[in-house]
Amino acid sequence: MRRQVKGEAVRRELLSGESSELLQELHILTRTGDLNADSLRKLKQVNHLVRLVQPAVEDVLARFGDPVIVDCGAGKGYLGFILHELFVGPAAKGTIVSVEPREELTRAAEERARRLGFARMRFVTSALEEAEAGLPERVHLVTALHACDTATDDALLLAIRRGADHVAVVPCCQAEVARQLGEARGEDAVLGALHEHAWHRREFGSHLTNVIRALALEASGYQVTVTELAGWEHSLKNELILGTKVRARNAKAQASLDALLAASGVRPKLVRALAGPHGAGNPAAG
Repeated sequence: MRRQVKGEAVRRELLSGESSELLQELHILTRTGDLNADSLRKLKQVNHLVRLVQPAVEDVLARFGDPVIVDCGAGKGYLGFILHELFVGPAAKGTIVSVEPREELTRAAEERARRLGFARMRFVTSALEEAEAGLPERVHLVTALHACDTATDDALLLAIRRGADHVAVVPCCQAEVARQLGEARGEDAVLGALHEHAWHRREFGSHLTNVIRALALEASGYQVTVTELAGWEHSLKNELILGTKVRARNAKAQASLDALLAASGVRPKLVRALAGPHGAGNPAAG
């Protein structure tokens, strides 16, 4: 892995239409226009995600008059700013809503958007589960890059409840299911052997969490693809879950999910929320 990228080599790392000026504003490029090692890893992750969600962004821009893209756990807003520069701004339609609980980050991002003239961006300072009521009733694409632990569940729940046409999440640290595995007293000795040790419980719990998330999306009518975001040298949190809404429900996927939950003895936040009084909600149309 190169420690630094300079000069003309920087252009080869950028997407078509991606400006060095924006990347300098985001402090991904240095003042002299170079990339250090940390920034290069960050840029590769975000740009690869942009490539993978590009069909979804183009789809909602083509089919809807004013589509809403919600970026959950937005941090400094890298993804939202790049999506605005490449797609939403040029299309002169749509809104990107960045949700981030740290006020200093949303305040800085809002000021940056004003300075750049990125008029189709909104910023909400809130944890996602608390912000949901204040978001538009209909959203079309939900993204979450490295939303920690159950924050990814909140993003998926938003997508399912609001009938999002597309969803793309890259989960980060996941502890909830590992804790539940430690507390579970299932009768399946073979499955229990997979997480007897704490290290295996963390790794198996992370894998099980994302399998449950994919099945929950499928049960809610999404066609799901699970793939690698970027090379492992760029991030250890590297699993990307993509979903496209294709039907109302999928009974077969629901049966598989129910069987897995019964066998593992876990019940993560997403499952609990979908089974709660509000369930999957009443997704809006159009």
